[in-house]
Amino acid sequence: MGESADLRLLFHRLNNQLGVILAHAELLESKAADDVSRARAAQVVTSALEAMGTTKELCRCTTASR
Repeated sequence: MGESADLRLLFHRLNNQLGVILAHAELLESKAADDVSRARAAQVVTSALEAMGTTKELCRCTTASR
């Protein structure tokens, strides 16, 4: 497997891991007992979505430069 394929695989794995974090954060947000807990879970949701976007952007930049 070439270096580019290895990088794509790593980005894919990272995106999958972030998806798990996102799913659990959304579950916590929906089941939170109070506003503070809900707000904290919402921050994790937002951060996970931003990290997923960053991962996709990095993947595009990395594969485009090859």
